[in-house]
Amino acid sequence: MDDETKKRQEDWLARADILTEALPYMRRHAGKTVVVKYGGHAMGDNALAAAFARDIVLMRQVGINVIVAHGGGPQVGAMLDRVGVESEFVDGLRVTTAEAVEVVEMVLSGQVNKSIVAQITSEGGRAVGLSGKDGGLVRVKKLARTKRDPDSNIEKVVDLGFVGEPEQIDPYILEAMSDKGIIPVVAPIGWDAEGNTYNINADNVAGALAGALNASRLLMLTDVSGVLDKSGTLMPDLTVAQCRDLQEDGTISGGMIPKVETCIDAVNQGVEGAVIIDGRVPHGVLLELFTEHGSGTLIRR
Repeated sequence: MDDETKKRQEDWLARADILTEALPYMRRHAGKTVVVKYGGHAMGDNALAAAFARDIVLMRQVGINVIVAHGGGPQVGAMLDRVGVESEFVDGLRVTTAEAVEVVEMVLSGQVNKSIVAQITSEGGRAVGLSGKDGGLVRVKKLARTKRDPDSNIEKVVDLGFVGEPEQIDPYILEAMSDKGIIPVVAPIGWDAEGNTYNINADNVAGALAGALNASRLLMLTDVSGVLDKSGTLMPDLTVAQCRDLQEDGTISGGMIPKVETCIDAVNQGVEGAVIIDGRVPHGVLLELFTEHGSGTLIRR
């Protein structure tokens, strides 16, 4: 046997080992619901976007009821600039005026949502795009925020405009689609009791959907590898109590706090585990679901 043939056989055996390792995890998750929050760098890179779409199709093919909830902040910002609508942010949240919310809905429910649907469909999946307004999926309440004035030390209410947070989820339309093998792709747009349209943080939408669907996993794709300790080492597995301790001592800080809070809320609603994953790593969702060590930080009770 020549060296080239030997190397080829070794490659085949390595691939076979990967498949046999994945099989018990595929069985574990078959028939379960997994909600994936898609956004960040993974959405903006063409190669990563194609890999993500293939991963979603594979998950559906092995019997996982997968729901995709997506963001699209950079695309919204670009369109607002294009049409001459100024953007203002408060603590990382976009102030959404009546004029701006029309553009936000157009971009998220239209441009971004249909692009993801097309990508998944091109990889062999059967995807349908929705927003939280479809089928009464996401009812919202206006998001309330306060900010302390540094001079007077007085808490002041900040009006973010048409920015909401999920108040009630009706998962019927998602369950009906999943029963037919369809992959729902949900834009973070909702409506209130008066029929007003609201922009919602995509992380919050994903967490609320996962809780309402009793999902086995919530996978949060981010631009970091997961929760890191103070030396910069990934912590692969945390309990809710450990997360609280890490927030107290400042290990979990800044932009990681709301992501961890979303995961904790989902777990407290009955989700078996919520995982913060680096979306910049190709096939990160598959590594998390179908390998022993996963690829991010799993938060559980």
